[in-house]
Amino acid sequence: MNDLKAAIAGTGFIGPAHLEGLRRNNISVVGLVESTPELAREKATQLGIPRAFTSFEEMLGDPEISVVHLATPNYLHFPQAKAALLAGKHVICEKPLAVTSAESGELVRLAAEKRLVNAVHFNLRYYPMNHQARALVRRGEIGEVFAIHGSYLQDWLLFDTDWNWRLDSNEGGTLLAVADIGSHWLDLVTFITGLKITAVLADFKTCLPVRRKARIIPGESGLMPVYDEKKVKLEEYASILLRFDNGARGSVVISQVSAGRKNRLAYEIDGSRASLAFESEHPNELWIGHRDRANELLLKDPNLLAPEARALAGYPGGHNEGFPDTFKQLGKQVYDYIRRGDYSAKPAFPTFSDGHSMMKILEALVRSTREDRWIALD
Repeated sequence: MNDLKAAIAGTGFIGPAHLEGLRRNNISVVGLVESTPELAREKATQLGIPRAFTSFEEMLGDPEISVVHLATPNYLHFPQAKAALLAGKHVICEKPLAVTSAESGELVRLAAEKRLVNAVHFNLRYYPMNHQARALVRRGEIGEVFAIHGSYLQDWLLFDTDWNWRLDSNEGGTLLAVADIGSHWLDLVTFITGLKITAVLADFKTCLPVRRKARIIPGESGLMPVYDEKKVKLEEYASILLRFDNGARGSVVISQVSAGRKNRLAYEIDGSRASLAFESEHPNELWIGHRDRANELLLKDPNLLAPEARALAGYPGGHNEGFPDTFKQLGKQVYDYIRRGDYSAKPAFPTFSDGHSMMKILEALVRSTREDRWIALD
């Protein structure tokens, strides 16, 4: 299967990032689809993609396409992933996998029934230093995990004129910041530690309950913006307490209204022998804390990393890698798995099963903030 060809649905911010990763892995992207045929043609020309499909259904009908990448709004993930699986396509879907766990569970069952490769795009696992942290935890280097804490902070929704489809529950679902970036943090720390979340206590806040959505109209001096007021009920801020299956405790702050924080994911994992800390705005560094000797700052260098982390380092030490490289490395694992053809082998990448597990956590968080109490997970 060396002639794998892909298509992309959705070309806003994330779709082109998928495209770049695919091209760096020498995967041919033969077409895209957008919300309208006109936009699809414009984007295909802009991105150098041969074909602009007039509809998602037309794209699925192309026998040349083996893999579909979904970078569309959340409410489309379930119907589009289901349709792609029924059409015999492998699927790589942005998170969250669906807007309910009933939907995500159906996708897990359908993918297994159709024996098709499926992945959820938790790409932040694919910084080499996060795999290094995982290797250190798995080797017992930090001892028993006592506590996991951190934050994921952005500022792109700070102003009342900031607007995005994620603010509309009809398109984004019942969660905003927690589904968008909180899911990344939760997935990452459970991936690194191998622990499962057993209970959650959440406190959400809608910081700007009324926003002003701009639309452009003709004016006396040319085009001008006017603003329509939109009521918002989704959270831009969340504080979350966590319990893990080994007895460890955790806490995380999720915010998209933290001025000056552009895209800062940070975690610290405290163990009985050492601690680990990582920050996504300095992704080539892993801090290792000690009680009885000097702390360490490990810089990304393939020669110094565990084999599983070294495999994700595309450049020598001193040559920094960042966000676009995580797309390349996740995609490489998925496409290599498809080419090998042994779908009974356990995938190394996040699958629909991981997306389903995350949906159950997200639903527990919603229930917790509504009922103002701890919620246990199955």
